[in-house]
Amino acid sequence: MQEHDNLDENDDLYEHHSFTATKGQEPLRVDKFLMNFIENATRNKVQQAAKDGNIYVNGIPVKQNYKVKAGDEVKVLLAYPPYENLLTPEDIPLDIVYEDDALLVVNKPAGMVVHPGHGNYSGTLINALIYHFDNLPNNSSDRPGLVHRIDKDTSGLLVIAKTESAMAYLTNQFFHKTSKREYVALVWGNMNDEEGTIEGNIGRNPKNRLQNIVYLGDEADQGKPAVTHYKVLERLGYVTLISCQLETGRTHQIRVHLKHIGHTLFNDERYGGDKILKGTTFTKYKQFVDNCFKILPRQALHAKTLAFEHPVTKEWMEFDSEIPTDISDCIERWRNYAKNSKENI
Repeated sequence: MQEHDNLDENDDLYEHHSFTATKGQEPLRVDKFLMNFIENATRNKVQQAAKDGNIYVNGIPVKQNYKVKAGDEVKVLLAYPPYENLLTPEDIPLDIVYEDDALLVVNKPAGMVVHPGHGNYSGTLINALIYHFDNLPNNSSDRPGLVHRIDKDTSGLLVIAKTESAMAYLTNQFFHKTSKREYVALVWGNMNDEEGTIEGNIGRNPKNRLQNIVYLGDEADQGKPAVTHYKVLERLGYVTLISCQLETGRTHQIRVHLKHIGHTLFNDERYGGDKILKGTTFTKYKQFVDNCFKILPRQALHAKTLAFEHPVTKEWMEFDSEIPTDISDCIERWRNYAKNSKENI
C-alpha cells in the first residue's frame, strides 16, 4: 500500500511522502526502500533527509541504515526540486479583473494551485501566467509575477507584477503592511465578540508537518509574528460569517489563527473543520451539515477585497470580488437553518 501526501502550495520547504511496507517486504535499508518508491529521488537526497532527521518510521526518526520491515509506516520530508525546472506554459483561462502595463489583478478559482510544487507540476496559476504573458519578473523565490499567494482551496484576488519596478513597489507594500487584504470566512461556533484581533506567532506543527500552529510565551520564537483582525458579519447559529483583514501573510494564517481561538474554518479538512464541531446530536442536523459539506467541498475562505497603491500612477486602487457560488449557497443554507431553528423555539 502506498500513500502520498502533498504539502500546501504555500510551503517552500519540503515535499512529503508516506509509505506503508507491504506484508511481503523483506528487511531493506530505508534509503534503498525510499528510492524504490520516490520518482527522481537520488540516494544523496534521501541520505541528507536522514541526516536532517526527516525520515520517520512509525513516527520515530531513523538513520539511513534502518531496515524497513513489513507493516512499517515510513515517512520522509525532502527538499523541493528547483522550481525553474517545473515551469511549463499552459493555455489555462485567467479571470482577469484588471490589467495595465505594470500589473494585473486576477480572481483565482478554488482548487487552482498558485505555483508548481511536488504533486502539482501543472495546472497552476504560474503555468497560466507564463503562457499568457512574456518576461514576467521573478520574485525573491524566482516565481514569475507573484507578489503574494493564497492557498489552493482558497478563492479570490491576487495582484501580479508585470515589470521589475512594479514587483519591487508592490512587494514593499505587502512587506510594510500598507496594502489591504480582506477575506470572508465561515467558521464553526458563535463568536463571543463582534470584532477582535488575533496575535500569535505561527510556525510548523512538529506533530503534523502538514499543519501550522500558534506558538506563545517561551515558545514564541519557534514561529513568525502574525496578526489577524476579524469582524462578525452575520451570526448563523452554530456557525458565524466573518471578515478577516491580514496585517501579515503567514502560511495558512487565517486558518491557524481561527482554529487557535476555537473557531475553525467550516470544512477545512486539514485543520479539522470537516467534522461537526458545534451543534446538536440530531440525525437531521448531521444530514444538514453533510449536505453543506457537499455544496462547499473546501474550506469556506475567499479573498474578497484587495487594495494597494499603483506602482506607477501612485493611485490607491481597490478591487472587490463576489463571493463564489459554493460559499454563498452554503451560507444561504445556514441562514435558512438558523431562521427555522428560531421559529421552532
